[in-house]
Amino acid sequence: MSDRPGTVRSVLRAATAALVVATIAACAAPPQKEMDQAEGALATARAAGAAQYAAVEFAAAEAALVRSHDAARQRDFRQALNHALDARERAQASAREAAATMAMARGLAERAITASELALATAQQRLGAAVAVPPVTARRSAGHAAALKALQQAIAAATARLQEARSQLQAQRFDAATQTATPVAAQIQAATRTFEEALAAAVASRPARRAR
Repeated sequence: MSDRPGTVRSVLRAATAALVVATIAACAAPPQKEMDQAEGALATARAAGAAQYAAVEFAAAEAALVRSHDAARQRDFRQALNHALDARERAQASAREAAATMAMARGLAERAITASELALATAQQRLGAAVAVPPVTARRSAGHAAALKALQQAIAAATARLQEARSQLQAQRFDAATQTATPVAAQIQAATRTFEEALAAAVASRPARRAR
């Protein structure tokens, strides 16, 4: 095969030479565009909650960008480019991971709040029925009165904690919302059961009316 202009060999040589020149040119200056892209990807990931919900991958992205800047200062622009690309990819991956983890955390928080709201509604209904008892039949034993007071206190505490959990949910503090709301259902259910038992005991101990 001849090397005259226009042959396949001469075209390949020209393409190779152009590639080498482009590579040298690319490695002769800091990869500012890629580092800026990595910075942007990190900012996006941070806004998406990656620092909390994808902490390992996000920290790796930050470390890769630091290495990119260090390499650029040492004029090792090829390494700077590699680290910048790695930082961008890791930042994007951490954003995806955070989105999936946050969706799961939100679901757990919402379910915990809903369960507690249902338990609270039941307790409020039972309390309302007890308060509405006519005075003639409202004579209560000491245990019944104490259980009624305990239920009132449990309802007040549950209402406050649920308000806090809803605020945490709105602020996207999903783990905190779950931790705040989860115990509420069990606590209010326990208070309701205690009240029901005290009410049943009071009814059972009430003397039967004499037939006339």
